[in-house]
Amino acid sequence: MNMQHIKQQNTDLQPRSLVPKGITIGLAAFALVMSLAGYGFRLLAGHPVNEVLLHAVVLVPAFVIGIPLLFWLGSHLFNKLNGTDIAGWNAISLGYLTSCISLLWIMGTYS
Repeated sequence: MNMQHIKQQNTDLQPRSLVPKGITIGLAAFALVMSLAGYGFRLLAGHPVNEVLLHAVVLVPAFVIGIPLLFWLGSHLFNKLNGTDIAGWNAISLGYLTSCISLLWIMGTYS
């Protein structure tokens, strides 16, 4: 009985694995740069400024704020409903990674 208690304490003392903040910040910057990348070219190609700005106002916050926020909210929901231990920082990092992959996929489709 005592040995099981010690094993339980050892597993409780192990630190949670978190994604380094530098990686998350880098993914956020990469998502921002990729989401803004095509607008200068669209303006140079002669697209109307109002059309380009309207598109940017919708698209950029969706990929830079919306997707990571949904992953963070999902992690909190899973933690409350299922009793899991998903760190919010890991969920935000996964959200930014998903944003970057989605933007690369969209760019590849329209290139």
